[in-house]
Amino acid sequence: MPELYIGLMSGTSLDGADGVLVDLSGASLRVLANASHPFDANFREELLALNSPSLNELHRAALAGNRIACAYAEVVVDLLAQVSMRGITKNQILAIGAHGQTVRHQPAAPTRDANVNTWAAYTLQLNNPALLAELTGIDVIADLRSRDVAAGGQGAPLVPAFHQRVFSQVGTGVGVLNLGGIANLSVLPQDRSQPVLGFDCGPGNALMDAWCQRHAGQAFDAAGAWAAAGQCLPDLLQHLLDDPYFLLAPPKSTGRDLFSVKWLDQKLMPFAAARPQDVQNTLTELTASACATSVSSYLKRSNPLIVCGGGALNQYLLQRLQALLPALKVSISDRFGLPALQVEAAAFAWLAKQTLERKPGNLPSVTGAAGPRILGAIYPA
Repeated sequence: MPELYIGLMSGTSLDGADGVLVDLSGASLRVLANASHPFDANFREELLALNSPSLNELHRAALAGNRIACAYAEVVVDLLAQVSMRGITKNQILAIGAHGQTVRHQPAAPTRDANVNTWAAYTLQLNNPALLAELTGIDVIADLRSRDVAAGGQGAPLVPAFHQRVFSQVGTGVGVLNLGGIANLSVLPQDRSQPVLGFDCGPGNALMDAWCQRHAGQAFDAAGAWAAAGQCLPDLLQHLLDDPYFLLAPPKSTGRDLFSVKWLDQKLMPFAAARPQDVQNTLTELTASACATSVSSYLKRSNPLIVCGGGALNQYLLQRLQALLPALKVSISDRFGLPALQVEAAAFAWLAKQTLERKPGNLPSVTGAAGPRILGAIYPA
């Protein structure tokens, strides 16, 4: 009997809404349909602006959440159209797992004084799951990060538990590197009785994409060709790597709150004369170096490294990762049965299943939460 779920994702790359329809009934996940709807340039700019304090932001954030829900609903229509010839209808979909668009991520310890309790930690994903349930007629599970934060965790990354479900291999440890706007690493131990580890390494595509948009007029550096035409600037690279985040021990997570265009512009001030393609090369090296340092700290030399996310399509970035990790075999997730651009959306379909079945979706060994927690809120159709 199939167990059909839809997973919807819009990540820190701000490129659009991705969705998959999956069957989670068996030991191995089956993707039955996938779709992606890009955000237009104006909406990307609005989402980027909402990552920082700005005029009338509550009203604008609410409207953006509505627009994301509408974009998600369009993806759902696309997915259902793809499987309609097989007789699959929306009534067979058990739930939609909808991530939303992260615009603020502030996982911090609670602050307390003698007179008032103040919880300083929060994570905010723009969405309107009630509207999404109304538009699709399918139960929606959303707000999947805040319960982990309430339990003292980072709220991110949440994908390592799914990576363990899909990519664990008998007899070997595995690393899974998700190269979205932010890069995160999952460390799946050879011994299944040992805890899974995971954390955000630092910037993934976010800074490279922003610089490419500014200087090349393109949303991203296709295959890393522009970066490959430049040269790495060692002094700039070291200046970028001097950020304290890279020295933090896990559990840790980050986002555009830290690795923003403003952060980049400040770092670039002493390098105003640098050629744009050399900066692009150096930003690519920043991502590769931060990820390689994380991988080499937690993976054994013989372990495979599986790469997913949009950055898996950046051939130059993958070449730099392989060069920095010569003892490991760097491969994209397509070789392991799940295409790189479908992994994260599939993870949120799986998290929706966990919620419906009242099973934990977080890993305290990853997020630092006080314990396993059932994640998300359910919006019935």
